[in-house]
Amino acid sequence: MPRLGLNTEKVVREAASIADAEGLETLTLARLAGSLGIRVPSLYKHINGLGDLHRRLATIANVDMAAAIRDATVGLAGSDALRACCRAYRAYASQCPGRYAAAQRAPDPDDPDQARLRETGAELTSLALTVLRSYSLTGEESIHAARILRSAMHGFISLELLGGFGLPTEIEASFERLIDLLDKGLRSMGSAPAA
Repeated sequence: MPRLGLNTEKVVREAASIADAEGLETLTLARLAGSLGIRVPSLYKHINGLGDLHRRLATIANVDMAAAIRDATVGLAGSDALRACCRAYRAYASQCPGRYAAAQRAPDPDDPDQARLRETGAELTSLALTVLRSYSLTGEESIHAARILRSAMHGFISLELLGGFGLPTEIEASFERLIDLLDKGLRSMGSAPAA
């Protein structure tokens, strides 16, 4: 018997809760169905398998991260915008680690089922490029800078989430120094004036 009131939104919300609390790798259709009090075949009324579920989580993550970064950086430029962007990115990843993990794989450009994911990912990239605009980066240099920024943030966040920082030095101070290094490096790449 189907669970009364169950819909796609509730299924995805429960999946997000599981992924954030227990890790994306623990999210299986069996685990999700059990949490919802239904059998696995009933999930297919709402989603098209685990891949579809991961795409939906990634889309939500992109939308939410874009909103957080947009809100944090509005009216800011240069190092102030960079610092706000990095802090918002880290805060989202820390609060929603399962959704964040789902958003790390680039969507397939040829898969029509991934159109919405591509769209939300492009919005997030556009925000990063807007933050980087103050550094006088253009063309391919701006893409390299966006990749560098994402790689630095992802590396730090991943180590932090996995408990990889065991030395007694303040983690927050290390994060702020990372942003300082990024700021200096981006200025060097774009020959932008100091803020």
